[in-house]
Amino acid sequence: MTVNLTTLDNGFRIVTEHMPGLQSAAIGVWVLAGARHEDAAQNGIAHFLEHMAFKGTKRRNALEIAEAIEDVGGYINAYTSREVTAYYARVLADDVPLALDVVADILRNPVFDAREIEVERGVILQEIGQALDTPDDIIFDWLQEQAYPNHPLGRTILGPEDRVRSFSRDDLTRFVDQRYRPGQMILSAAGAVDHDALVKLAEEAFGDMQPSNTIAPPAAKFTGGETRTVRTLEQAHFAMAFESSNYSSPDIHTAQIYASALGGSMSSRLFQEIRERRGLCYTIFAQAGAYADTGMLTIYAGTSAEEMESLGRLTVDEMKRAAEDFSQAELDRARAQMKAGLLMGLESPSSRAERSARMMQIWGRVPDLEEVVERIDAVTLTDLRSHAEVIATQAPAALALYGPVSHAPSLQTLQERRAA
Repeated sequence: MTVNLTTLDNGFRIVTEHMPGLQSAAIGVWVLAGARHEDAAQNGIAHFLEHMAFKGTKRRNALEIAEAIEDVGGYINAYTSREVTAYYARVLADDVPLALDVVADILRNPVFDAREIEVERGVILQEIGQALDTPDDIIFDWLQEQAYPNHPLGRTILGPEDRVRSFSRDDLTRFVDQRYRPGQMILSAAGAVDHDALVKLAEEAFGDMQPSNTIAPPAAKFTGGETRTVRTLEQAHFAMAFESSNYSSPDIHTAQIYASALGGSMSSRLFQEIRERRGLCYTIFAQAGAYADTGMLTIYAGTSAEEMESLGRLTVDEMKRAAEDFSQAELDRARAQMKAGLLMGLESPSSRAERSARMMQIWGRVPDLEEVVERIDAVTLTDLRSHAEVIATQAPAALALYGPVSHAPSLQTLQERRAA
């Protein structure tokens, strides 16, 4: 399978990967305009705009957008993250031109009808309410806010309720004009696709867009802090984050292997020590997240109020112990899990299209899988232990607590244990 890349004169990029034997294709446009590209007054508008994209264009109403794709057996969807907003479809090979036409239509020709804005405003407010009622969801927004205070990365993707209530048609149009520029867009497709044919279609759909400079978002700085929300719940929710590697860091694969070995599976240290051996919780995991210029290791667990102090103490202790005695077997297991997850995930065209878009966002190119596997294989036990040492004892930290947590250990207490 070969990745092909073409950049139009206006900076719009097209990346494709033909997958022999497939009868379908995944196709979408990834726009480098996520929550971190908003200013404080715009917080939540990237997500609001994603919702509005399906509510009508100059050529199709909301129902016609859905029917255009579903009449041929396909599906269309979108999502907003902190660094991108993606609009994508999955269709049979003969319907790739139709899918591109629909995606281009919702990106280029939204009408932002006043009635539809009010309808979708209500939907998003319900989504915000649902998130607030989901402890193991909202706690990560609060953790993010503590990690990156007074920075776009620290704000929720959905936005605060008061901002969502106030967005107008002009606000939506202004954000599109600011951020939806050809140099910030990546058309990615995988499966039964022909690169040259797709480039011609993309030229027709996007080639007339005028390039313009976009203002880069402010550089991120992991500061750290603590938030504690006491509420009567069945479980106490614990989330802790540590500054880690960004996407382009030389040790990004070390960071990912570390997260897997520490708490990414049933055989990981945190799961075995805190759940299996001591029975302190039902759920505990660690995961590595990364952005263009920063990253964070996140640990989450839910436990009872009585066990919260022990859980926090043991989590820190296990992190410190891992820095000293991570074994080659643990490294090999985490490496195998990471490679298997990567390769299994790329058996679908949707996953490959997503990967190509993300690699273009990060690297400006799509590395061969062999290159990525080589980098994963290059991580040594010394690399893993050194990274674990930095995270366990030196990296800035943030803490979020929710539920019956009035007696949970403070961030300062956990920091003192890290330093002991």
